[in-house]
Amino acid sequence: MAEKLLEIKNLKQYFNMGSSNEVRAVDDISFDIYKGETLGLVGESGCGKSTTGRTIIRLYDATGGEVLFKGENVHAKKSKGQLKKFHQKMQMIFQDPYASLNPRTKVADIIAEGIDIHGLAKSPKERMDMVAHLLETVGLNREHANRYPHEFSGGQRQRIGIARALAVNPEFIIADEPISALDVSIQAQVVNLMKKLQKEKGLTYLFIAHDLSMVKYISDRIGVMYFGKLVELAPAEDLYNNPLHPYTQSLLSAIPLPDPDYERTRVRQTYDPAVHQYEQGEEIKMREVTPGHFVYCSEKEFKKYKEQ
Repeated sequence: MAEKLLEIKNLKQYFNMGSSNEVRAVDDISFDIYKGETLGLVGESGCGKSTTGRTIIRLYDATGGEVLFKGENVHAKKSKGQLKKFHQKMQMIFQDPYASLNPRTKVADIIAEGIDIHGLAKSPKERMDMVAHLLETVGLNREHANRYPHEFSGGQRQRIGIARALAVNPEFIIADEPISALDVSIQAQVVNLMKKLQKEKGLTYLFIAHDLSMVKYISDRIGVMYFGKLVELAPAEDLYNNPLHPYTQSLLSAIPLPDPDYERTRVRQTYDPAVHQYEQGEEIKMREVTPGHFVYCSEKEFKKYKEQ
C-alpha cells in the first residue's frame, strides 16, 4: 500500500462577501494524495480547485477541516520556524509565468530566493552552482541566470518557476494551472518536463487544471470539483472510460477530438443540478462505487451507479 503523503479532511474555505453573503469556495471536501503520484483536480473556472490548492499550502487559512502533511496538521503550525520547515517540503508552481516572477529581479535571484531563506548554500559560489544546476535541470542554460524575466518566452518563464519550486528540494508540489497561459505547442513540453522531474526526484504533484485531456496524460487519479464540492474521484483511466456523475459526463462530452466525423456528430451534454432529486434529510456524501472510484451521491443514486 502506497504511503499517504497528504490527507485532506473535511476542508472548508468560506469567504464573507459582506451583507451576510458567504461564498463556499471549498465546501467540506476530503481526499488523500499518495507519495509519488499525481492527483489531477479539474473543474470549470470558479469551482474552487485553485482555492483548494492555496488552502492546502496555507496561502489561505482554512475555515474548517484539516490538512495533514505526513501526519502533521498544516493549519495547526503557528510559529515561523514550523511554517518555514513546512514550506521547504511543499512548493507551488503558479498559473501565470508573467505575473509570478518579479520583473526587476534577475533569474539567479528569483531561483535562489528559497535557497537564501532556508540557508541551503554555504557560499556565493555554491549558491550560483545550485542555480546553474537548477537551470540545466529544467532545460535552460546557466547563462540565463543573469537575465531578467522579460527576456524569456512564456514557456521559458514557467521553467524558471519550476526551477524556483525545486530549489529547496520539496517532496510535494502544487501546480496551479501551470500550462493554461502557455501556447498549446509549449504545454506538452512543460508537462513532459514535470513528468521527467517527478520520476528523477520522486516528487508528488497536485495538478490543477481545466484541460481534461492534459490532466489525463499526467495524472494517476483525477478529482472533479463542482461549486466547491468534490463530486467524483477515480483512477484516470476509470474516470475517462466510466464517468458516473452527470457533471463529469458533461465535462468529458466537451473534449474535442481530432476526428472530423466524430466532431460533426458529437453531442455535448449539459449538466443540470436538478437531475438530482434529493429528499429532505437524505445523506449526500462520497461513496465508493467500485474500488477507488468515489462519487458524491445519495444512497439511491449509489445503488443505480453500482448497477451500471
